[in-house]
Amino acid sequence: MRACAIIVLIGLAAVANAAGPRVGPISVVDVTVSTRGAVQQLIDEGYDVDNVRGNVVTIYATQEEVQRLRDAGFAFVEIERQPNPAKALTGYHTYATLTSDLQVYALAHPDICRLSSVGTSYQGRQIHALLITGNPDVEEDEPEFAYVSSMHGDEPVGMEMCMYLIGLLLTEYGTDQWITHLVDETAIWIIPMMNPDGLEAGTRNNAQGYDLNRSFPAYPGDFTDTLFDGESLVTAGRPTEVARMMQWRAQRSLVLSANFHTGALVVNYPYDDDGITSGVDSPTPDDALFENISRRYSIHNEPMWKSTQFPDGITNGNAWYNVLGGMQDWCYRFLGCNDVTIELSNTEWPASSALAGLWANNEESMLSYLEAVHIGVRGVVTDYATGQPLWAKITVAGNAHPVFTDPDIGDYHRMLLPGAYSLTFTAQGHFSDTIDGVVVDSGDATRLDVRLDADSDGDGIPDSIEGNGDADGDGIPNRLDLDSDGDGIPDAIEGVAEIDGDGVSNFLDLDSDGDGYSDEVEAFLAHTDPYDADSHPAMPLPLAPWSYLLLVIAILALAHRAGPRRSGAHS
Repeated sequence: MRACAIIVLIGLAAVANAAGPRVGPISVVDVTVSTRGAVQQLIDEGYDVDNVRGNVVTIYATQEEVQRLRDAGFAFVEIERQPNPAKALTGYHTYATLTSDLQVYALAHPDICRLSSVGTSYQGRQIHALLITGNPDVEEDEPEFAYVSSMHGDEPVGMEMCMYLIGLLLTEYGTDQWITHLVDETAIWIIPMMNPDGLEAGTRNNAQGYDLNRSFPAYPGDFTDTLFDGESLVTAGRPTEVARMMQWRAQRSLVLSANFHTGALVVNYPYDDDGITSGVDSPTPDDALFENISRRYSIHNEPMWKSTQFPDGITNGNAWYNVLGGMQDWCYRFLGCNDVTIELSNTEWPASSALAGLWANNEESMLSYLEAVHIGVRGVVTDYATGQPLWAKITVAGNAHPVFTDPDIGDYHRMLLPGAYSLTFTAQGHFSDTIDGVVVDSGDATRLDVRLDADSDGDGIPDSIEGNGDADGDGIPNRLDLDSDGDGIPDAIEGVAEIDGDGVSNFLDLDSDGDGYSDEVEAFLAHTDPYDADSHPAMPLPLAPWSYLLLVIAILALAHRAGPRRSGAHS
């Protein structure tokens, strides 16, 4: 029976895609299948799959799609019909009360809180965004974080959890040490309701009939590169709320975020779609990191952590079921932001009496996940000569996924698990810089500031030494040739006293620590580069060939100056 149904289904005319639009009455149906292959076929045919629990697949379907399922021989049960304005339960916010409560919070806490808007919905309602941070009017060297809830209007539990969190952060700031630290050191964005039109109508979809979490650009059909590397931000043809969110995110430098849903109890991490069969694990280059931060959420939510369906309450998205056009994959691939999908309740719209218990399960989880934005490596990338911030790309050896600086400050925040890493920094019109042996511990991020030399004319000579020639006579124009006063003596040895006994003040006489031994001699013994002027610690580097002869001369001179010492002499 089921095999026949699959064969018939393959021959059906497919819906354009899972995103919609879907107009008219929408039926929420539970479809019974016998194989994972049937799940893939439903997805391929463009049905809007909302959940997979064993052999039951929940689908939001038009009446035409319901008939197609019936004709294909599928057994299903209708569990709801939308629009359903009567679905709204007392104890939940409406759009009006949500708006007024957010305004009250912003007025009551002007020192750490600002209310703004992502933009308006299709029907003209504001998509509210609340910023909570120590200095809300100042761009700072701090990671940006976001909780976004209720892309589906019939899943308002996340909206309520966001409102609980807002109240906690604002009222406990200055009293609770952990919360005060998080607020002072993080730009925390909270968007409680992304689909206000759907909330008012009691529908999953927006007022245009689109499933917003199936409507973001999908890789590789809609884009193949990052915003940094020249891929355009194309919002044309996207549902109104999706276009607004894409623009809002692209204008910021979010490091970590999560979006809230209901209908299951799990943290779902990327990839949701990577071109492989639904039900198969589809890891990102940061798979171990995503598992780690997902557990940081689930471990504090006992019902989630003890899930019988999902070990530790987490799952790879595609391993659960394939989603094309989801927000989390787009954020990760296009903007370099780590994003997960958090399902808060097996019941999509539970009675309001359940909200207090849900908050008790999620309070510490929400704070713990937020705190994870501070792990890894962080710093500021600036121009070597001017000190101005750069829009730069940061990559990790062995990991294809890049992250990017905030061009306003130049700060970057590369989330990484404990270990030693090699990082490469790249910015347009500048020389790249690779730094090895960067150690990450389990606590706060390791600090690593970087300055990149500009090469605006592309001639291979840094702008900072352009026109200085080869002042030190080594045949290579570099920072050692800097001669600010034009006296023919490089800045690096300006005023240096002669200490090596050769009668000439030069680079062999540099003695940074004042111990009477030249840097060149100490570098030779330590196998490091004494002239590394970058902001990071000197890396192991062989000396230039000409240096070895000079070092021998310097060492002999020092030995001659010291003179012979008698055996048994005391120093």
